[in-house]
Amino acid sequence: MKIIENKTIKEEAYFEELENGLKIIIIPKKNTNKKMAIIGTKFGSIDNHFINPTTGEEIKIPDGVAHFLEHKMFEQADGTNSLDTLTALGVEANAYTTNDHTAYYFETIDNFEPAFKELLNYVFHPYYTDENVEKEKGIIAQEIRMYDDDPISKIFLNALQCMYNTCPVRIDVAGTVESINKINKDVLYNCYNTFYHPSNMVMAVCGDFEPEYILKFVKENMESMSKQDEIQRIYPEEKKEIYQSYKEEKMEVSIPSFVIGIKDEVEEENIVKKEILINIILNCIFDENSSLFKELYEEGLIINEPDLEYEYSDIYSHIMIYSNSKDPKEVYKRFKEEVEKLKENGIDEKTFTRTKNKIYGRLITSYNSSAPIARNFMRDYLNNIISFDYIDEWSKINLKDASQMLKDKFIEDKMILSVILPKK
Repeated sequence: MKIIENKTIKEEAYFEELENGLKIIIIPKKNTNKKMAIIGTKFGSIDNHFINPTTGEEIKIPDGVAHFLEHKMFEQADGTNSLDTLTALGVEANAYTTNDHTAYYFETIDNFEPAFKELLNYVFHPYYTDENVEKEKGIIAQEIRMYDDDPISKIFLNALQCMYNTCPVRIDVAGTVESINKINKDVLYNCYNTFYHPSNMVMAVCGDFEPEYILKFVKENMESMSKQDEIQRIYPEEKKEIYQSYKEEKMEVSIPSFVIGIKDEVEEENIVKKEILINIILNCIFDENSSLFKELYEEGLIINEPDLEYEYSDIYSHIMIYSNSKDPKEVYKRFKEEVEKLKENGIDEKTFTRTKNKIYGRLITSYNSSAPIARNFMRDYLNNIISFDYIDEWSKINLKDASQMLKDKFIEDKMILSVILPKK
């Protein structure tokens, strides 16, 4: 196994690629009780058009297949449900689907071996029938309607639809009631065989054990298969411009909420440095210690510290700022004024240093627990990043780079405002 050591935090990660293409990352964590295992596949809601790597056939699938497939992975041919099996073992287990990947995981103190074996079993042995697929449609349709009535889900989806013209990130992860009705077992098996091949997957395991033990366990509990060719994904060409600058919707809420979105261009080079800089800038502008937040809070224009997020993939990249306010448009106006003021006068050096150290502290603290370590290594490796890169890059970050990033990425023409207002 390839070993990568980070001397700053005194942690090691072991990397191995099996003959079938599965990438395995093992992070030993001595003197910890909890163990975490997670398997991720690079298959999300955006992957609805692709070339089958085995047949060469071009395939277009209904929206929501990645999420639908995640729902069906737990059901087994013997009538059992793997989620119930894992729960009975006393482990915390779940799965999730995002725009660009799907993951299955469990976290436990005891019964690691049987839980790990169950994880490997259900992820690599799907079971779909006409009956269980039809039954699931009703369950997911109910979930979709629930999301439609959820203000937080709606405001983020509206923000994406404001920023993007044709990129499939503007489609709800769960799809629509109409789109999931087009899904059948053949669609699921076709997508499973394409995207759930080990060549397209990353496994991360963290806990107090020897790496050789984990690697041996995986090999003993996986069937041998040949490596698969790279999947050719087909995406529509996205314009640089935003789709629309403002969208509002009225729902059953007591106070308005808003998302400020900033559309970014996809860049493959030095994404780690870019992500660090953008997160520092966002916190300099809008965390609880910033002058803008304090002013808005004292004036009663904002009631809680905003959620600040930078998200990216192979085909999209954007910033989102979420919070509640009695006057979202005024907050948006003041945010844009603050951005322009910082562009002109520069970010205060003390503020920059304080914010940089605060976020770095959060990163270091995340290495105290098995769950965030395994989750981050899996997600980052799907994006061709080794999580230690964030720690190594931190010392290179400076105020000059942040000032330039602010000018390059915080552009008013790329900004949107999504608002949810009370019905009454």
